[in-house]
Order: sequence, then structure tokens, then C-alpha cells
Amino acid sequence: MFLVEAKRIVIVIIGAILNAISLNFFLIGANVYASGFTGAAQLGASVFQDFLGIGISTGILLFILNIPVGVLGWFKVGRGFTIYSIVSVFVTTLALEVLPVISFSEDYILNAVFGGVIGGTGVGLTLRHGASTGGMDIIAMVLSRMKDRPIGFYFLSLNAVIILFAGILYEPENALYTLLTLYVTTRVIDAFHTRHEKLTAMIITHKAVEMQHEIHKAMVRGITILPARGAYTNADQNMLYLVITRYELYDLERIINEVDPKAFTNIVQTTQVFGVFRKD
Repeated sequence: MFLVEAKRIVIVIIGAILNAISLNFFLIGANVYASGFTGAAQLGASVFQDFLGIGISTGILLFILNIPVGVLGWFKVGRGFTIYSIVSVFVTTLALEVLPVISFSEDYILNAVFGGVIGGTGVGLTLRHGASTGGMDIIAMVLSRMKDRPIGFYFLSLNAVIILFAGILYEPENALYTLLTLYVTTRVIDAFHTRHEKLTAMIITHKAVEMQHEIHKAMVRGITILPARGAYTNADQNMLYLVITRYELYDLERIINEVDPKAFTNIVQTTQVFGVFRKD
């Protein structure tokens, strides 16, 4: 367990550093904005500097924006998940302050694409290992536990505000380059993890009781156990059927590998859930 958590912390730190590199080396110098709270902090820093003459860094604003979200996550989501978010935000803030703001290229498209690829890699790696980068990830977790509806609307709304102000306050081209960055970031995250908020897992195993016990130790999720028979071996097994959030996928994979490495698992997209879905 210690090695698993240590590995997750290392991945969170690497993801945070990659996020800071994408900002300081590509996006900030080109006035191209990232997604979510990072983009909001970046836009806020630009506004303070260019229109109010107040020098406040993106890292400091990112940290300030995440304070109320961190408190919300601590009480509504869980301490473990929130701690990873706090580590990610802290390391990102520190790296943004330490790394210089430079430009490898004067080409806005190159900055937008490479910034999106590196930032998306950082976020994707973090999500893939069951952690988060704070900000909208925590809000998504809270919303997914309150209402069984897609949270893409909330991400889209915040990003739309960033794009709108980027176009109004600066050149309209900045908004278009920001759109390009958001698209690239999303595609890279999808390649590493999944964009779907809820997932359905179907696990075929001969250790159903042990698997159920370990899953319930890690997460509060209803599980339906169905009898199953292998077509080739004709052996009797069981299928565990459960719906999880994308943030629980890493823990589920770990449990399956520990309890029954030979289990056959199919993970599919869940667009909507009706009836009882445990949110706590």
C-alpha cells in the first residue's frame, strides 16, 4: 500500500511540473490560455498586469482560487482525494514561481499545440493514477455525487468564459489559439485516461466474494453479482457489475490486479444513470 501511494504522489508531482512547463514555456508568453482553473488564473494574472498594473503571478492566483475548492473537497469528496489535489496545486504553484517564463518559439500555433500536449499529458497522467489536479476536478466530483448528469457543461462554461475574455481583452486570435490548446489538451487527456465521468465495470472472476470485499473497502459502490459460465472452459464464475466515477478507475484496476490478476474486465462508458446510485 505504501508503494502504491508513494507512486501516486510521484505521478502527481510529475504531472504538476509538466503543467507548469506548459504554461511558463509555451502558453503564458504567447497569451494563449489553458483550461479550467489554470486558465482562469492565467487570464487573471494577465488582467492584473496589463490593465491594473499589479504584478501577481499565475501560480499565486492558481493557489488562491483552489483554497475554497480544497475546503469543499475536504468535506464533500474525501481527504485522500483532496490531499492529492493539494499536492498537485502546491507543486504547480512552486514550479510556476521557480521556472522562468520563456518562449521557445514566436509561432502562436506551435505554442498552443505544444502547451496543450504537455499540459494534457500532466493532467492525463494524474487522472490515470486516481488523483486530481484540483480545481474543476474537485467540483466535478462534488457535482457527480449531487446529480446524475454530465458535468461537461460546467467545464464548457468556464472555458467559454476564458475564451470570451481572451478574445475581448486581447486579440480575437488569442481566443482561437486558446480553442486550439483546449482541443489538444482534451485529446491528450482522452489518450491517457477517459473523458467520461461515469464508467461501468463488468468483472468476470472466480473470486467474487474477495473482490466485492476489497472494492467495498476502497469505495462505497453498489455491486450486482451475476452467475457466469465460460464458453470455452465451461467453468462456473461470477460477474461483478458496478458503476464508478472516472476518479475511482485507478483504485479498481489496482484491486482487480491484487485479488485476481486473471479476471476479465470490461470498462464501458456510462452516459446516464437512473435509479439508485450511491453518491457518498
